[in-house]
Amino acid sequence: MRTERLKGIFDRLLASAGITINGNNPWDIQVHNDKFYSAVLESGSLGMGEAYMQQWWDCDELDEFFTRVLREKLDARITLTPKFKLEILLSRLFNHQRPAAAWRNGQKHYDIGNDLFEEMLDKHMTYTCAFWDDALTLDAAQENKLDLTCRKLNLKPGMHVLDIGCGWGSFARFAAERYGVKVTGITISPEQAELARKRCKGLPVDIQLMDYRTLHEKYDAIVSIGMFEHVGYKNYRTYMKVVHACLKDDGIFLLHTIGSNNSSTFTDQWMNKYIFPGSMLPSIRQIGQAVEGLFVMEHWENFGVHYDKTLLAWYDNFSHNWDKLSAKYDETFFRMWKYYLLSCAATFRARSSQLWQMVLSRNGIAGGYAFTRRPAAIQLH
Repeated sequence: MRTERLKGIFDRLLASAGITINGNNPWDIQVHNDKFYSAVLESGSLGMGEAYMQQWWDCDELDEFFTRVLREKLDARITLTPKFKLEILLSRLFNHQRPAAAWRNGQKHYDIGNDLFEEMLDKHMTYTCAFWDDALTLDAAQENKLDLTCRKLNLKPGMHVLDIGCGWGSFARFAAERYGVKVTGITISPEQAELARKRCKGLPVDIQLMDYRTLHEKYDAIVSIGMFEHVGYKNYRTYMKVVHACLKDDGIFLLHTIGSNNSSTFTDQWMNKYIFPGSMLPSIRQIGQAVEGLFVMEHWENFGVHYDKTLLAWYDNFSHNWDKLSAKYDETFFRMWKYYLLSCAATFRARSSQLWQMVLSRNGIAGGYAFTRRPAAIQLH
């Protein structure tokens, strides 16, 4: 009786998004275990994700299912449990991105195994949003992004650039090779640092294993691509003060980050537990408060729609190369990673998540900021 009542709740909720339980459309969910209903109502997104990992439900097009759910804001219609409310309270009381925790959080995701990321990403191993204007492949789209980023920074030969959260060295290598600059990249992932050093061998690139809070040198330009999501709202101001202190008076800082339409002090429960512990998406207001009095906002662009296509490309690579990875990673991991990539794609398609690139200066650029937006027809490829 209870199962039928719970199923009825889901029937009504999902129907408003055009989703039918055990229906025939590719975005309809197929429920294999009735525990699914109570798991979601009791634990929200955590229960939904864990139920999928346990094969309690399936969907042919997960990305489209979540897109419909998010567009109708169905996630907001489920009452928060006391446990979730407690977690929100704790997130406001404690700094879950303090230095020691940041190291643990970063390594849980980025040290999973370089083999996974090598099979999933482009040839540069760029684990951030690609720019797809006139690009037919992931490689070309990521080169679009890297080149546009270099041009927004107005890089010139001989400049010394800081890359905060350098990953596997994609930007550092590209900027050093194509623009003749020296790059210092920092990461808190030993696996990333080791491979980045190999990939940048022979170039004026120095990869250091360190937390951004220990930076102290001055740089001509600073870039941070896909790292700010790990900073945490309690540290946004600290982060900006560090960048301000490390940027020369006439330097440019480019921040590339996923952003949220709403200010929040916590993150999705499932994502926090299984994919990006301690992660948090900043809002416009939170970024504005963090930079106020420190920087002049010179330029701001939203490339959010490009992340949908990027995540789908990563999923295609991951699934097509699964036979090379399956000896090391089990079926539960496959479902977890599929759920992560496709549910994230949906957040950008539904426009509930954004991807921002913003350019900031310390004192305002005399005469105004400008960069060369080279026509797509002659983009690097």
